[in-house]
Amino acid sequence: MGLILRNCISNKIKSLTTNLAKPVPIRPRLFHVEQFGFPWESSASIWPNSFYYVPMATRRSTAEQPSPAPSKRNLPAVCVVTADAGFLEELVSELTPWFRILLRESYDDLARWTRESGVAAVLLDIDTEGADGESEQGGLPVLEELRKLNPDFVLLSISRSRTRSVEKHALEAGADVHFRSPVDLAELRLALADTLRRRSEDTALEAMRRQAFESSRFQDFVGASESMRNVYDAIQQVADSSINVLIRGESGTGKELVARAIVALSRRAKKPYIRLNCAALPENLIESELFGSERGAFTGATEARPGQIELADGGTLFLDEIATLTLPLQTKLLRVLEDHQVQRLGGRTLRKIDFRLLCATNENLEEMSRTGRFREDLYYRIHVVPIYLPPLRERSGDIPLLCEYFLQIHCMANSLPVKKLAADALSILEEHTWPGNVRELENLIQRLVITVRTEEIRSSHLPSRLLAQNAAVQEAALLPEAGADFDEEIEQLEVALLTAALRRSDGSKAAAARLLRLDGQRIKYLCRKYAL
Repeated sequence: MGLILRNCISNKIKSLTTNLAKPVPIRPRLFHVEQFGFPWESSASIWPNSFYYVPMATRRSTAEQPSPAPSKRNLPAVCVVTADAGFLEELVSELTPWFRILLRESYDDLARWTRESGVAAVLLDIDTEGADGESEQGGLPVLEELRKLNPDFVLLSISRSRTRSVEKHALEAGADVHFRSPVDLAELRLALADTLRRRSEDTALEAMRRQAFESSRFQDFVGASESMRNVYDAIQQVADSSINVLIRGESGTGKELVARAIVALSRRAKKPYIRLNCAALPENLIESELFGSERGAFTGATEARPGQIELADGGTLFLDEIATLTLPLQTKLLRVLEDHQVQRLGGRTLRKIDFRLLCATNENLEEMSRTGRFREDLYYRIHVVPIYLPPLRERSGDIPLLCEYFLQIHCMANSLPVKKLAADALSILEEHTWPGNVRELENLIQRLVITVRTEEIRSSHLPSRLLAQNAAVQEAALLPEAGADFDEEIEQLEVALLTAALRRSDGSKAAAARLLRLDGQRIKYLCRKYAL
């Protein structure tokens, strides 16, 4: 038995000796040439003051095989800025297997260097001095500069100061995570990897969100709900024809946008497009505005003027709020639609015209026809193809897209950085019924852009009427009319909070306890109680 054991040990030693004689493919590490007494090899693709350390085992074969180019590696590049040689050696040893490390000894020209080197993260020792030896503020201004340069940078800061104010200032300056010396290198590595992962996920989600936003655009519309896609399909079907279209929907839904989209997609796109709001003119002016007038037709008619119908010859006429026309005007309009001829007020000749009619209304024309307030024959003339615009409360999922669009255009119009809606504010906006539809939402966003000074719009910034309505809805959902079992509701809440905390902490009860501000014994008791 002893002989067998000695032979096994001998064979193992021979195997290890043979393996040690072979070059070991260790990843190159980056250090500065003046800090350590190691062999150095410069890389032309890196910043002139940066070098890759080539370990001895790999350097044995450098004459036959050149070192692999760092630019070909898929590892994320992390820039380390520190002048602490002892800390640096330990840090690089910890990070090298997972990251490509680049070193800078000072803050000098760091922003430009990081931009041109394409680094994904910066680990900044805020106690490091600049080349001039002055560091009254440390690296805090550098953190601010880097954060302004690229909001997507992963920034980690390190300081030997034990005061909490330094950590607070570092986080306010833009650091994602701050460490106080002595640093747990394993914790730093995990924090760096986790922050890079989350930032990468956020970037991917932002790209997907932008793609979804672009796919939700149609002409001047923003919306990807099924009801709006039906509207888009209807517009495309009728756009290139010459039939009359009646656009219906509540006030503020965007009926004029439908008319513009139809014109833009039609063969008459480059011909005249005349718009007339029938409700905006008094009764004694609407007739001459619509049909035109000859000189002397009425008091003040000092010259002949063509009407809007005549001006639309060859193009498109859009009559908004057509239900406000009086019955005599409805009769004259019906005659024009039947004969394609128009006669000016005070005129004797008929002028041949060719135009396409688009109408819009938020009234119930069927009911008006039954009660005699709207001519039935005119109704059938204009109601060839109806397009119904849904109210905002029926456009599921469109409110976030509309909010983002309005925030962009109104922030740009007022030369302000683009603001964002917090999740709690967006939730309240999505639950609102919006009686004024898209127009009401746009007016609210425009007001928030001007009145909110922070970059994020929170629920506390919303009007009190929205908050009151949301509170009533939440109260009704929390406590039904029939009442609720208090103990059962508390248990359900505890289970929900524990489950969410455990999921977020990957099953770690200690981390979940920190999230819920519980001590370790209590969270263990609760997990046993609810079998979690």
